[in-house]
Amino acid sequence: MNGETLILTAIAAPFLGTGLILLAGRSPNLREAVTLATAGLTFLLVLGLVPEVMAGGRPSLFLGEMLPGLRIAFQVEPLGLMFGLIASFLWIVTSIYSIGYMRGHKEQNQTRFYAFFAISIASTLGIAFAGNMLTLFVFYEVLTLCTFPLVAHAGTEKARRAGRVYLGILLGTSIGFQLLAVIWTWTIAGTLDFTQGGILEGKASKTVIGVLLALYVFGIGKAALMPFHRWLPSAMVAPTPVSALLHAVAVVKAGVFTVLKVTVYIFGVDTLRELGSSEWLQYVAAATILLASLVAMTKDDLKARLAYSTISNLGYIVLGAMLVNTWGIIGGGMHIAMHAFGKITLFFCAGAILVASHKTAISDMKGLGRAMPLTMFAFLIGSLSIIGLPPLGGMWSKWYLVLGALEADKLFLVGILMMSSLLNVAYLLPIPIGGFFADPPSDKRDGGDKGGGKIREAPVACLIAIGISALGTVLLFLFPGPLYDLLEPIVRP
Repeated sequence: MNGETLILTAIAAPFLGTGLILLAGRSPNLREAVTLATAGLTFLLVLGLVPEVMAGGRPSLFLGEMLPGLRIAFQVEPLGLMFGLIASFLWIVTSIYSIGYMRGHKEQNQTRFYAFFAISIASTLGIAFAGNMLTLFVFYEVLTLCTFPLVAHAGTEKARRAGRVYLGILLGTSIGFQLLAVIWTWTIAGTLDFTQGGILEGKASKTVIGVLLALYVFGIGKAALMPFHRWLPSAMVAPTPVSALLHAVAVVKAGVFTVLKVTVYIFGVDTLRELGSSEWLQYVAAATILLASLVAMTKDDLKARLAYSTISNLGYIVLGAMLVNTWGIIGGGMHIAMHAFGKITLFFCAGAILVASHKTAISDMKGLGRAMPLTMFAFLIGSLSIIGLPPLGGMWSKWYLVLGALEADKLFLVGILMMSSLLNVAYLLPIPIGGFFADPPSDKRDGGDKGGGKIREAPVACLIAIGISALGTVLLFLFPGPLYDLLEPIVRP
């Protein structure tokens, strides 16, 4: 297949899979087989784009014009290809996990869950392969709308309230800020096409560029930059596979991906560096990194702690973009991949603990590692990757971000990155350490739950997915070269 056909079929496959999932809804085994087959096919289609992009090609697809000059079009460049590969591969892993979790936790409306998950992946690929800001904005909004039923999946008042917060903040920021920025960009540049070096160079003053950049960065609410972050912890009421979708596969990664994309292809790295328009946003990102880490330390609910950890780590990627230099952009791009594998491992483990022991409070998880050693060891691996320690992938992205801060001569930001890693240690490592070495609560020393039953590992499907994602963090440490080679042309054409 040529590049145009691969783009079309990669985006269409999850949509077509959605219909088949709905048709197979009465047969859980068939429904889940269709989900896995569609996920596998989608990944292979995205993988088929790799040779052409690595050879310097930019496969593209034009669908039509909404208005004269405003096209719905796709073009696959290195950053988008990386995001597409991550999203499509982790869809396979999350689908495996979901089979064990959704059945083990006896979740309702499972067919609806799998259907909207597939639509979310299709929307994510639309964002990844967007050839201009209009196309990206359309799929960005579709992603918000199709993940709302997943956030509110439980149907409780708490879930509906979380869904309203989710929609309110994400639609409010995108329509109030991002759409305004898109229209303003069109009036200044006469185009919205993503272009190497940017489309605003020499076309606006330093003040206008600064205001536009702020509108984009805060308008991309999925990046969860403070103070527009509250939707993310609110959405943790959703089932754990949805939390994995939000944090690792699609939603927040769509946000920080868009920040990087706008920085490189709308403004241009050289333009922002020469004007200094992004400098104040470096400090906003740094504040988000530190404040979210401090809040994470106060949370006893495991998913809430992981949610604030995600907010902090998204700040790393925004900071890398706002450094507007080679190492910052590469470090930010690599952190999308490194954080995706590390954080999805942690959320998988949190869901496995919930299914097997019905525990959500960290204070209740002391000694749990003796009953669930595989899960707790995987949690340790994911934690070490988020911290940025070898031999896990998170080390490389943090290393390049530090190089970016040094290249920008911002020793203060180097200190922020180092302090954040120490805070990661403080709020993540006590969980597996307590799980393996602390005594369980006095009434549960036999490893039983409140009902007196024996706690065991989560279903095999959950453990398989946890093993794959944990192994991914190790492989990204051992083989970072392909990822670096893919991202380098973004800043070194």
